[in-house]
Amino acid sequence: MCSLAALAFLIPLGLTLGDQSRQEKLADAARRSALVTGALVASTDPEVVRRAVTASDEDPALRPVVHGIGGDESGGHADAAALTWAGTERRSLVTDVPGGVLRLDPVVLGDTVAVVEVFVPDRVLDEGSGRRWLLLLTVAAALVGAAVLVVDRAAARTVDATDELVKAALAVGDGDLGVRVEPTGPRELAEAGHAFNRMAERLVALRADERELVADLSHRLRTPLTALRLDAEALESDDTSIGTFSPAELDRRRGIRRIRQAIVTLEGEVDQLIKTTRKAVSQETGPATCDVSELVRERMVFWSALAGDQHRPHRVVGAQLRIPAPVPRAELAAALDAVIGNVFRYTPQGTAFEVAVSRRDGWVAIRVDDAGPGIANPDRALRRGASDQGSTGLGLDIARRVALQANGSVSIDRARLGGASVVMLLADPEATPRQVNRFGLVGRMARDAREQKTRRRLPRPR
Repeated sequence: MCSLAALAFLIPLGLTLGDQSRQEKLADAARRSALVTGALVASTDPEVVRRAVTASDEDPALRPVVHGIGGDESGGHADAAALTWAGTERRSLVTDVPGGVLRLDPVVLGDTVAVVEVFVPDRVLDEGSGRRWLLLLTVAAALVGAAVLVVDRAAARTVDATDELVKAALAVGDGDLGVRVEPTGPRELAEAGHAFNRMAERLVALRADERELVADLSHRLRTPLTALRLDAEALESDDTSIGTFSPAELDRRRGIRRIRQAIVTLEGEVDQLIKTTRKAVSQETGPATCDVSELVRERMVFWSALAGDQHRPHRVVGAQLRIPAPVPRAELAAALDAVIGNVFRYTPQGTAFEVAVSRRDGWVAIRVDDAGPGIANPDRALRRGASDQGSTGLGLDIARRVALQANGSVSIDRARLGGASVVMLLADPEATPRQVNRFGLVGRMARDAREQKTRRRLPRPR
């Protein structure tokens, strides 16, 4: 189709150029005729006319022939009828004759009319037409080649863009929501690429929202579970190994044991569900930050109500100002609830506790102290799945995992209140990195040497 379009354009162009060349040849014939006509008007002397004819063209075959003044008129191509018409009408005549084109120009010389004949043969008219058509064919071939190259490149871009879009769609269908395409190719395919990227981003957001909802629901389930577990622990003993009990008493104690075991199992499942969903959300949505002070104030609203029911003195320290932490809010809330929940789980009712938040030297610290019996083996308590109290041991593991996510750590020590002190240490995302002084070690060594000399100079006590 490109070849036909090029030929459809170049053939009329070639014909037009041929007509222009023909007109130029006829104009040259008119120039030669005018040269002889001017000489005739000046003088009819045969010698003057001969010189004018000779000077009109170097080729004798192209020199004009003068009719009507006598002399040698041989070699002309005009017939009598054409000469008579030009002389009678006294107008120039251009007509085709065998072998070329004839131009007749009448010249009025007193009572007579002379006619100047100029013959342009076909070889002159066709001169340069071969080169002209060769040039046009070369241009046509170049245009066709360029069109083929452009179409090929456009087709290649279209195929590549379509192939990339198909591969990306298959990847999304297989569950890879992180794939994106580079919108290229024709406008329609580029728009399809943009639409695909928006769709993939929307799918990621929807799945993240879905998992966030699952995690939030799990988190909300754990708080009433804590209250339910505390109420279950307040029930009578479920021990059936010592003593003699009636069948009704055995059934009641076994029922209490099943309730407590079911609550422990359910707490473990909820913790695992929170951990799994939070991990998936953090991998898809990337790092996030939250306000530790605002989170502590919010969570203490729930725990304060529960502490009031158990007559536990409590207070919050340092949660007035904004303190950022480089972890998602929901994950930090789960870790804080896990640590505070351990206070309610492993200390008697009426035991005081304290939650403190501080920010210093590039670190954010969340400390939970209690006045209970403390933790006998802190290292074992920090190991995942290990507990001395018969629980799942996932509470402190959740806190440790969140702290590691923020490039921090979890430590257990003796609290000022007398019990356990659990500290979650998180990297401060807004802290300015410290500048390392390469001369610090040298300066410290020099300072130590001066202090040692000073000590040697001091008098020794007797």
